[in-house]
Amino acid sequence: MGKIISLVNQKGGVGKTTTSINLAASLALLGKKVLLVDLDPQANATTGIGLSKGDVEYSIYEVLAGTCDIESAVYASKYKRLYVIPATINLAGIQNEFYDKERRESDFSRSGQLKKNIDRIKDEFDYIIMDCPPSLGLIITNALTASDSVIIPVQCEFFALEGIMQLLNSIMMAQKNLNPNLQLEGVLLTMLDSRTNLGFEVVEEVRKYFKEKVYDTIIPRLIRLTEAPSHGKPIVAYDPKSKGTEAYLNLAKEVIERNGHN
Repeated sequence: MGKIISLVNQKGGVGKTTTSINLAASLALLGKKVLLVDLDPQANATTGIGLSKGDVEYSIYEVLAGTCDIESAVYASKYKRLYVIPATINLAGIQNEFYDKERRESDFSRSGQLKKNIDRIKDEFDYIIMDCPPSLGLIITNALTASDSVIIPVQCEFFALEGIMQLLNSIMMAQKNLNPNLQLEGVLLTMLDSRTNLGFEVVEEVRKYFKEKVYDTIIPRLIRLTEAPSHGKPIVAYDPKSKGTEAYLNLAKEVIERNGHN
């Protein structure tokens, strides 16, 4: 049974896509069969893992629009045990298409389309990691409906917790109305600049609020981590000896331990 984990934060620039790519690649390196699903119309996870637009015939957009089956949209990455369902800019229009469809078809569930599709293949993977867009729209609703749990990346900077209440509210609404089994998998502190006191104050604040839900691993702010996606590589392939590689492998181990997988 695959575990479906969404990375969610409606704030941009908190390390969501970086974490999606690198957590997925690290889990694969540790022997798990992993599917990375790009749910952001900007498709940064797709290019960041080394898939170019020319390689992509079917994306998550076609799956959700019902014009191809999900199996056709799964691509093998260059990395062992790591697979990708890519995104394209077309995904930006899916919300309007869903509303139109709902008006026309009485039994159409606009928030259940991703779940309906992903459930068909979830048993083929150990983990399915979903990179969500920085918003709280219909794509997120679909992700929360389809997921077993959520990882919230929180940047170690001022205002870090601002907006988290709104996000937790959305997660609670999804639990209540759409997916009663949805769990908070964990809170991940990202982009820690160890030269400033502020970062450590935020770490303390977040730990105080979320307690044992916060991962021990903190992702440092590193040039190598920001460079890697532009080369179409996860950090474990781009710079295997970097602190970023060490951090994401540690995170992957924590995720595996928390899930009781050996």
